[in-house]
Amino acid sequence: MDDFPVDPKEGETRFHDFDLPLTVMHAIADLKFNYCTPIQAKLLPHTLEGKDATAKAQTGTGKSASFIITILTAFLKKPVKNRNGSPRALILAPTRELVYQIEKDFMGLAKYTNIRIISIFGGTGYKQQQTQLTEKPVDVIVATPGRLIDFMGKGLINPSKVEIVVLDEADRMLDMGFIPDVRRIILKTPHKNNRQTLFFSATLTEDVLRLAQSWTTEEAVKIETDPDQAAADSIQQIVYISAEKDKFRHVYNLINTEQLTRVLLFVNRKDTARILSEKLERYGQKCSVLSGDISQDKRFKVLENFKNGQINILVATDVAARGLHIKDISHVINYDLPQEPEHYIHRIGRTGRAGATGISISFADEMSSFYIPKIEEVLGNKIICEYPSEELDKPLPPPRKKYYSKPKAKKRQPFKGKRRPDATTDRTRQNNRSNTTGARRSTQQT
Repeated sequence: MDDFPVDPKEGETRFHDFDLPLTVMHAIADLKFNYCTPIQAKLLPHTLEGKDATAKAQTGTGKSASFIITILTAFLKKPVKNRNGSPRALILAPTRELVYQIEKDFMGLAKYTNIRIISIFGGTGYKQQQTQLTEKPVDVIVATPGRLIDFMGKGLINPSKVEIVVLDEADRMLDMGFIPDVRRIILKTPHKNNRQTLFFSATLTEDVLRLAQSWTTEEAVKIETDPDQAAADSIQQIVYISAEKDKFRHVYNLINTEQLTRVLLFVNRKDTARILSEKLERYGQKCSVLSGDISQDKRFKVLENFKNGQINILVATDVAARGLHIKDISHVINYDLPQEPEHYIHRIGRTGRAGATGISISFADEMSSFYIPKIEEVLGNKIICEYPSEELDKPLPPPRKKYYSKPKAKKRQPFKGKRRPDATTDRTRQNNRSNTTGARRSTQQT
């Protein structure tokens, strides 16, 4: 443990203060996680003892690391040889992006261990996921409910030996209608008295609490972090009063003037994302779109290009509001204010993560400005609105590229039914018929 020194600090909890395996501590030191976040400091003392927990925590608070460290510690202290398709831990999440992110975080913390994790989600990689499940035993499965039930039905996954169940973003699974599927999965796992259940949600409504009580034991601890502070203090929030026709000019001048290099730009509609991306590309910006109609393979490619700096602006709908963890996002821009106030919290939570500082800039136009009072209710404080500066309001320069759209080539439809001769063949046959008739008449006259 002396190889990973961290000085004690008043008011802070070190990972050294817990009895963690050295392999886990090595990975934590590599990731430079010196001190616990508030949710980790409150949660780990209970979960490391095997207790159930219900935790209310916003995105970017480090909750994923808390349940990953709990799983790793439990499995390293009590190794078990399991069979193919029989995981020891099951992590359920509502979206493919969140599943992918949890898998990546898990592999970072488990890189000095032999614990194996597999991600299961729809939209891509069906055969590859089947192969991973059958080739050798797996310790942890992180999955979306639909694809998991599919593999369970085929006998590829047997959750009857699961020791730890994690439900992440339960409120969103409730909103998306996944709870019936989740119930089917939970019923296939051991009884709640014979497993550890960790229940996470950004909000603890009556419906969410009812689910938590039915799936956790009576001794489960309930953890809340900063219940009166919905948005992180590390995020500076700015709202500009703008007209719909002026928003693009203000956004372009903001990006160009500040020379922003990693920006997440949120819109409410998929067509707005496409149009806005095309406009920005005309002005020389490197950007891509992330929305619900983008295929999963392309989504991963877009995210990778955004992470490695090949693109500097990601225009996204709310599909990227949760489960997206990318380091060094300096600015989140709400080109459109969201209609649901909770979405505002999740959007701006993409910056200022895990103690880092970030800036959120929103543009309130003639219509979206009416959403501000609801957002203020969720935030618990007033939002100060201001008008764009002269620098942001200056005219747009000429675009660097001409705007054009290539017409899509029409696909030839396969011919169905009896083939009809084309017009050329018809004319040829008529000419041949005329020539033959004319020849006969000439012969008769002769």
